[in-house]
Amino acid sequence: MAYAQEHAHSQPASRTLVRAAGFVRRYWAPYLFVSPFFLMFAAFMLYPVLFSLVLSFHEWNGVGPMVWRGLDNYARLAHDQAFIQSFINSAIIFVMYVPAMTALALVLAALLNSAYLRARALWRAAIFLPYVTAVVAVGFTFALLFDRDFGLLNLVLVAVGLPKVDWLLLPALARLSVSTLVTWRWLGYNMVIMLGGLQNIPGELYEAATIDGAGVLRSFLSITIPLMRPVILFAVVLSTIGTFSLFTEPYVLFQGTSGAGPARATLTPVLHLYHNAFGFLKFGYASAIAYVYFGVLFVLTALQWKLFGRDGG
Repeated sequence: MAYAQEHAHSQPASRTLVRAAGFVRRYWAPYLFVSPFFLMFAAFMLYPVLFSLVLSFHEWNGVGPMVWRGLDNYARLAHDQAFIQSFINSAIIFVMYVPAMTALALVLAALLNSAYLRARALWRAAIFLPYVTAVVAVGFTFALLFDRDFGLLNLVLVAVGLPKVDWLLLPALARLSVSTLVTWRWLGYNMVIMLGGLQNIPGELYEAATIDGAGVLRSFLSITIPLMRPVILFAVVLSTIGTFSLFTEPYVLFQGTSGAGPARATLTPVLHLYHNAFGFLKFGYASAIAYVYFGVLFVLTALQWKLFGRDGG
């Protein structure tokens, strides 16, 4: 009796194995062709993420043995003034450029979506061009532009009788300089996102609004902005992640301070992570910074979707 019951229970399992073996024999070729992607993903994406998680609980300089520290690396972050300031700097830079850039991108997209504008393709390419320009070249160009003695901005100020300004030496102006650079570089990218959203709005809505007597501004406020809300939110979320991930722009603009700027005014979380990992060889502490940074961004993104998504706000 017991043997019969055990044999009956084993039959479904054997059938499952037979089906699985038949499935593998039938579809082995497609999985073989896509297997390089999964192997590369596991080797260069999944393994580093898991290893850095383990590393965040250790102290390691990259060559010696790893020393277990538990939660010490994470506890140190609460007293790391540079780490705290890096998030404050990112929040300030975010406020300085993201609202203005998002609004300008939406307005430019609306203008470039108009059928009455000539050479639309040329205008779109011209506005998008800064995004595909090498960021290092852009950083050096803006560094020359903001130079105190030979920069174009100060030459213009002197020409109109105004004193020179230390654009890269004062904390507030240093953040403004980074914000200007980032806005110039990413405006075209956000404009393309907005343009894609605008082209999905049915033209019949604007025709109906025109028949009802609505002007261009009224149609923009009552039709364009409400229907573009998911696209605007998507652009703002990307800008949030990009702001807290700034690295190349401040690093090139403030080479003398490794991107930190005057009084660490332009230090970002990614720059702080880079300094600890490759400047001080504190790979365990840098890994802890990376995971706390990821957690903060996750919370900020979730709050944005909750407050400004379709069901929020």
